[in-house]
Amino acid sequence: MATVTFDKATRIYPGSTVPAVDQLDIAIEDGEFLVLVGPSGCGKSTSLRMLAGLEDVNGGSIHIGDRDVTHLPPKDRDIAMVFQNYALYPHMTVAQNMGFALKIAGVPKAEIRAKVEEAAKILDLTEYLDRKPKALSGGQRQRVAMGRAIVREPQVFLMDEPLSNLDAKLRVQTRTQIASLQRRLGVTTVYVTHDQVEAMTMGDRVAVLKDGLLQQVDTPRHMYDKPANLFVAGFIGSPAMNLIEVPIIEGGVKFGNSVVPIERHALSEAQAKGDTHVVVGCRPEHFEVTGNGDSAGLSKEDPTDAAGIAVSVNVVEETGADGYIYGTAEVGGEVKDLVIRVDSRQVPQKGSQVHVVPRPGETHVFSASTGERLTD
Repeated sequence: MATVTFDKATRIYPGSTVPAVDQLDIAIEDGEFLVLVGPSGCGKSTSLRMLAGLEDVNGGSIHIGDRDVTHLPPKDRDIAMVFQNYALYPHMTVAQNMGFALKIAGVPKAEIRAKVEEAAKILDLTEYLDRKPKALSGGQRQRVAMGRAIVREPQVFLMDEPLSNLDAKLRVQTRTQIASLQRRLGVTTVYVTHDQVEAMTMGDRVAVLKDGLLQQVDTPRHMYDKPANLFVAGFIGSPAMNLIEVPIIEGGVKFGNSVVPIERHALSEAQAKGDTHVVVGCRPEHFEVTGNGDSAGLSKEDPTDAAGIAVSVNVVEETGADGYIYGTAEVGGEVKDLVIRVDSRQVPQKGSQVHVVPRPGETHVFSASTGERLTD
């Protein structure tokens, strides 16, 4: 087992002046499960390939344990990689695929068989050892790819979007298995995904990248509760956080017909930057519905007297436990899309209007000019 350190690691592709990965600084603990997440083109796969030795490092360094592996070939890094497309040999059986790297390394046949059988037992693949990959489902093939990594007993597992070829139900099932397996084996793991739900449910810590720059690295809970900037706030969470630019007034910010109190130091910071507006973030579950003219069980006060912002209900999603309103509101002369979670037994009608206001203490405040978080 080992730690992994990206020390200002930079990758600039030939012909480009803009780094694909720009001075990446992350220290990954021994046995930690770290997830790199971000939109397409953010540099997450490039970062993983730099760690694997499949991409050159143009600046900074990468360490595995106390070894500087920046310029070592992949075979000398003591890593095992699980790819998106499984990369199994179609003419080999499951057992042969899993033990192939050990065979190439000259490990005795009896030892290979023992390690393969042990890994197959962990992954529930014992009955499939003599089958070819074409006779397996997608989830089983992915487990074979995992087994091939496990038998090598590397210091670090690298996983590049290993679940993206699976259907939705199997993805949920397999991600639970991978997270459970990693905790059992205790191998340091770096996992790349574009799916933030996957990142939040699997990682001990999550690193969010955008345009090659690290935005925030933190535990899933802390990142959800205290996103470092507007990008992280809008990216982490499903449905995403609502972000609304509102004017600063005496006592807080003007939110439709209401004044929402904001931490004093946040307003002071914003005003010190010369901002007259701030961006208030509110998770869908942190809105209070204060008035509704046409609903199933919600209060029916006069909408003109209701506090907060008027939201026109365009779509209602009922998931059983919860209901989600997808609506639009006019804020500062602009039409904004909003998502609000409501009680599944008190869901408003499509086409109706509701008024919403953020719950006290559940707002996030960001600078309108820099996008940085202002609240503690």
